[in-house]
Amino acid sequence: MDIAQHLATIDRLCSAAFPAEHGRSDTGSAGPGYHIAELRTSAGFWEDDGTERAETEAQYEAERDALSERLAGRWGAPHVFSLWSVLARSMEGEEISEPWAVLASHVPDVHAWREGGRGRWVALGVSQWDKELPFQLLAVITETDPP
Repeated sequence: MDIAQHLATIDRLCSAAFPAEHGRSDTGSAGPGYHIAELRTSAGFWEDDGTERAETEAQYEAERDALSERLAGRWGAPHVFSLWSVLARSMEGEEISEPWAVLASHVPDVHAWREGGRGRWVALGVSQWDKELPFQLLAVITETDPP
C-alpha cells in the first residue's frame, strides 16, 4: 500500500481535464465528466477456497479506509453510502449518469467528498465484478453529483 502515491494520483486527477469520449486512460478509465483511477488490483481467485478472497477483501477495505482517513483530514468526514439502490434503480430502467451507473454494478459502497477547489466529487470504493475476479481499489473524480 502506497498512500502517498494514491494521494498524488487523486490530486492530479482533481485538476485534470475530463475527456470528451469514454475510454481507457493512464490510470484506468475516463469519460465526459469523470476519471476512474484503478489504484491497486489484486490477483484473481480462480483456485481459491474462499479464504484468500476474504483476506484480500479485508485488506482492500482497510486500504480504502486508511486513504479515506487521509482525505478526511483535507475535506472532513466522508459521505459513506451504498450503491445498491443505484444498481436497483438502473436495473428497473432508470437512467443513471456515469460514472455512478457503472460503479453501482461492481462497487457496493463508496466514501465520497466534495473536493474544495473545483467542486468535484472524489469517491473511494472497492470493486469486484465477480467472486473469481480481482479486487480493485478505485478512486473516482467526477463533476456529476451522486444519484
